[in-house]
Amino acid sequence: MAASAGSDSRARRKQAARKRSSGRRLFAFDRRLGVRWVAGADEAGRGCLAGPLVAAGVLFDSESLTTRELRALSRLNDSKQHTHEVREELFPIVMRTATKVCVVSRCARTIDARGLHKTNLAALRDALLGVARPGCICLSDGFAVGDLGYDQRAIVEGDATSAAIAAASIVAKVTRDRYMRRADALHPGWEFAAHVGYSTPEHRDAIQRLGVSPLHRMSFQSTAYQQLAL
Repeated sequence: MAASAGSDSRARRKQAARKRSSGRRLFAFDRRLGVRWVAGADEAGRGCLAGPLVAAGVLFDSESLTTRELRALSRLNDSKQHTHEVREELFPIVMRTATKVCVVSRCARTIDARGLHKTNLAALRDALLGVARPGCICLSDGFAVGDLGYDQRAIVEGDATSAAIAAASIVAKVTRDRYMRRADALHPGWEFAAHVGYSTPEHRDAIQRLGVSPLHRMSFQSTAYQQLAL
């Protein structure tokens, strides 16, 4: 039993160490691309029932990042791997160390009119165009976003692979969550501050009781809407 407990403790320490050094691994991936300027884009809110889709683009200059800045970004990772508190800590570090940051938001009505996938790709493309510069490579999480006029690569699980994409995921997630928490005061009853628009049991229950708010996406097929006369 004691040996098992010691093994579990060592495994936990190793896991914690990997989390603390995840940024080093992500920046190593970007450096292996062989270019000075790496732009990454990611989104937040793609699978939500309510609220905007927010995309962010982040440009890093590998030649200007200092050892101190890289150390500050050592916990950088896919935003889903972090708590709200850690994301809030990383957000100003990304904003301070990135060469350029661009945030793009698309509202529920735009998503309903154009479709989720098209809206997502267009937002990612606009976010990358907002930060790209000659000589850079543009990375997107999962999907190619169309012609940019720059070298482009779609990276599977990019937010857990590339530092630029991971940084964009932090910016997009924090920006969107802050918006949804402010929206909670304007649209009380749906508890947007708690679930930020995702399809939780509490959110679905609120829709059953209250109907939909101006922030809800009417084109999103969900069991949450099945009992409503929309």
